[in-house]
Amino acid sequence: MKIILKKKEIANFIQKETNLGFVPTMGALHLGHISLIKKSINQCKKTIVSIFVNKPQFNKKNDYKKYPRNLKRDISKLKKLKVDYLYLPIEREIYPDGINKNIKIHSFESKLCGKFRPFHFKAVVDVIDRFIKIIKPKKIFFGEKDFQQLKLIEIFTKKNNMNVQIVGCKTIREKNGIAFSSRNFLLNNSQKKIAAKIYKLLLKKKYIIIDNKLLVKSAKKEILKIGANKIDYLEVLNINKIIKPYKRKNKYKIFIAYYLGKVRLIDNI
Repeated sequence: MKIILKKKEIANFIQKETNLGFVPTMGALHLGHISLIKKSINQCKKTIVSIFVNKPQFNKKNDYKKYPRNLKRDISKLKKLKVDYLYLPIEREIYPDGINKNIKIHSFESKLCGKFRPFHFKAVVDVIDRFIKIIKPKKIFFGEKDFQQLKLIEIFTKKNNMNVQIVGCKTIREKNGIAFSSRNFLLNNSQKKIAAKIYKLLLKKKYIIIDNKLLVKSAKKEILKIGANKIDYLEVLNINKIIKPYKRKNKYKIFIAYYLGKVRLIDNI
């Protein structure tokens, strides 16, 4: 595995690559990331993974500081997977002239997490836009757990005629049902049990809630009773009616963001 620190080095490697897969990460790699990387390895000739904790997408400085980091362990995992390239940029490498405050993305950014995390999705799309221009991949792999992020990046790349395919990959879950997330490393055993109960409750009541949206309120009360400290949102959305042109067939998902202690978790079912 070749570890790359400078974008100038990348140009030397990618100019000959016609089928390059890219998996952007913020480190603290888990089985969700590994699933994306394996997809890239299977679908592309070469794979590049980035580890970059993107400061602008954090709304609170403390969240950025506390974000789990374990570079040594991450590198060991990537070597075992036989990843071709690992890109480890520093902040000024990605933002030589600062962030792009004028980046325009789809209005879907104002829904769900966007109500509670201003500028978050603009910052995510901005950094992915920069990575695409540096790496020039054929495909980029994202998990469907971060559904809103996935869709916004998909729309942005299409609208700006970027020659890249955004590949959405199914959510990978722990045995207890919790979606794998780097933030799970910040949970204690008791909190993990609560998260598992919340997932099972929503899975059990999914179709009842979809059929009767008035039950969202009672589901919220149950989730708080189970042990969540705070719920940012619990919403039912028809995902085929989010982005035009709309698909005829209705397809509903339940979206949730909630806190266990100071750890914010998201999921969609």
